[in-house]
Amino acid sequence: MNMSSPERIVYVAGQYCPESEAKVSVFDRGYLFADAIYEVTCVIGGKLVDFDGHMARLARSLKELDMPVPMSDAELLAIHRKLVADNNVDEGLIYMQISRGNADRDFNFPSKDTPPVVVMFTQARPVLESPLAKRGLKVISLPDIRWGRRDIKTVQLLYPSMAKNAANDAGADDAWLVQDGFVTEASSANAYIVTADDKIVTRSLSSDILHGITRAAVLRFAEDAGYALEERSFTIAETLEAKEAFITSATSFVTSVLSIDGHVIGDGAIGPVSRRLREIYLEKAVGARI
Repeated sequence: MNMSSPERIVYVAGQYCPESEAKVSVFDRGYLFADAIYEVTCVIGGKLVDFDGHMARLARSLKELDMPVPMSDAELLAIHRKLVADNNVDEGLIYMQISRGNADRDFNFPSKDTPPVVVMFTQARPVLESPLAKRGLKVISLPDIRWGRRDIKTVQLLYPSMAKNAANDAGADDAWLVQDGFVTEASSANAYIVTADDKIVTRSLSSDILHGITRAAVLRFAEDAGYALEERSFTIAETLEAKEAFITSATSFVTSVLSIDGHVIGDGAIGPVSRRLREIYLEKAVGARI
């Protein structure tokens, strides 16, 4: 906490409180087993981007893990909006985490009537004028050794964190993960290439990758704009032959990738396809925020 700035107001298990007073139990299963899911929703102009999409994925994650639904989407929306207002967030994000709840440590799930624990907090930071979006990303490739259900947005993020730090140590911004010779995704974003004939290629949906909310929107907008799409696996070698590469996520939107493993992609500059897709996304998705 920055003592020179006002404390954020956070939400923990039904209560709003200053961040210095926020606490969860040592028996919270999110803490003990990473038995929790999360969503990150972008805030622009004090409003939420693609909130309905995040709530749909949240419901899917809860169902896949047989976790109870803690409250309605309308109630979650009200909490999001209150936190944005209370913390005077114009631009940034809201992090929401739902754990299976508090129970004595046991690998078996607790009883069905154990109430989930909901935690939310804001992070104010620039997203529209992100420095990384302006200059483009350098990435490295690493083996993808995560668990096999990456489609569930759980808080099991140790390996993505290790990958991000390995990239930083290598003087890069992020890592693209590779499984059986093919790119799965970035450490916390979906990955794309643009072929010589301007076709946008990204891995198809499966348990191998997160079903990105921004991914779905960008592909829909790209198709509407007349771009050719191909959902299939691609290799690092194919990436090096591509005209462009980029990532998408809730807070990076569409961000170009300029090099991988030290090799320049295309002409080493932000390309016209990724630049145009970012513009379209900001116009349509951000324009529809609530």
